[in-house]
Amino acid sequence: MEFTIKKITSPEKLQTGILVLGVFTDGKLPPSSRAVDEASQGRLARLIAHGELDAKPGAALLLHGLAGVAAERVLLVSLGQSDSGAPGDKAWRDAFAAAGKALAATPAKDGAIALDGETLPPGRGLDWALRQASRIIADSAYRFDAPRTEKKEKGAKKERGARKIAFALSAATVADRALEDAVRQGQAIAEGMALAKDLGNLGANICTPAHLADAAGALGKQFKFKVDILEREDMEKLGMGAFLAVARGARRSPKFIVMQYHGRHGRGDKAHKDKNADKDKNGRPRPVALVGKGITFDSGGISLKPGAEMDEMKYDMCGAASVIGAFKAIARMELPIDVVGIVPATENMPGSDATRPGDVVRSMSGQTIEILNTDAEGRLILCDALTYAERFKPDCVIDIATLTGACIVALGKIPSGLLANDDALAEELAQCGAAAGDPVWRLPLWEEYQDLLKSNFADMANIGGRFGGAITAAAFLSRFAKAYKWAHLDIAGTAWVSGEAKGSTARPLPLLAEFLLARAAGGEQPH
Repeated sequence: MEFTIKKITSPEKLQTGILVLGVFTDGKLPPSSRAVDEASQGRLARLIAHGELDAKPGAALLLHGLAGVAAERVLLVSLGQSDSGAPGDKAWRDAFAAAGKALAATPAKDGAIALDGETLPPGRGLDWALRQASRIIADSAYRFDAPRTEKKEKGAKKERGARKIAFALSAATVADRALEDAVRQGQAIAEGMALAKDLGNLGANICTPAHLADAAGALGKQFKFKVDILEREDMEKLGMGAFLAVARGARRSPKFIVMQYHGRHGRGDKAHKDKNADKDKNGRPRPVALVGKGITFDSGGISLKPGAEMDEMKYDMCGAASVIGAFKAIARMELPIDVVGIVPATENMPGSDATRPGDVVRSMSGQTIEILNTDAEGRLILCDALTYAERFKPDCVIDIATLTGACIVALGKIPSGLLANDDALAEELAQCGAAAGDPVWRLPLWEEYQDLLKSNFADMANIGGRFGGAITAAAFLSRFAKAYKWAHLDIAGTAWVSGEAKGSTARPLPLLAEFLLARAAGGEQPH
């Protein structure tokens, strides 16, 4: 999909396959819609007055051959009511999601979207709007290339969807390189999301630990960043007893993937002004480390899961997919920031050599763990990854994991769970999540929860009992993250959707991208 910015004075004269206009359903028309309405002798206003367009933000009405208008089709998208002023973030995104869906389904080869300043959410700038819009529209065009039987039939339907999209801005808009960068950034984030979705949607027989390693390696070659793959023997030498305990029951070999993106070299001193980042002994800001859970299939191990919906356990590597996808996005954007990506990847299977409930293992940190439930495996692979991250002297570490069903019970499937040992980092992530439309909700991580992890036979147990499961899982991880500022994102409820639309969402990649964009810009929050 190709995006451009086009400055116009008369949207009604714009020749395009489909022109998208945002409108308020109480009759108020933004400038672009008003110009088209006047050219069509009030047709838009009459349709809205007669209730042809639902008031709910994101409702859409497609018009063909509108008199007085050069566009072949005009799509009206509801922004809701105007009595409360400009639309909020959600209403605005709902409108663009509807536009993206229509653009992905249209037979038109090109389209244009009229962007009016008065329709932007309060406090949001045009660069934010263009980044979000290009990401949402490009993501709407995503289709998983499922392996199906090929059918070559006469008269087969032609591929639909506009491939060239122009953002039509007022000619009075000041020329700004930042606007072009914003469009490019949105498209890069969508590319990273597409990769994350592809990895998540693949069957676990294809997306194995080795496949994740190959995907990371291919990205490293494409964008020229360093990728190291540690094998079982390397992990044994490092003492990763917790990670290897999970991998014991699987026939496929585990992989420990380490990606290092150095975006500051040759980019001047801008990135060194990052007010959030401490400096290392050479005066360079410390890297951000992203750690993604990579269980490519989770049977539960000896503590076997119920059979219902077990197929969805192929999505237990979505944390890993979001980290790999984020690396594609930041490399495509050429962000001036240093980032380390760590992905411990394995299957969790009930093989003859599988770890048993009651086994005690020693983690890379030296702390011992009594494994009471082998289905609480994510924290076991992550704890060794968090210890490994110390060697990079990170400014902060964010781990991303489909970790607990308890998080879904607590928060549903709207926000991801957020727990952290640093208030400023937690607030930074929350603001970036709000800016990206990828929300998080913070849960407490009080010291009292640590008592639930007591064990008679080791330093800790790997589960904390029936209550507060999302919190005790994070409390477990916090014991391995004392050397740096750390945040944990539990994406068990947000990484994929079930039902008819089953598939990966690529969350929380939009949040991560906004966070890294802000860090690369010197810590300024997106707006």
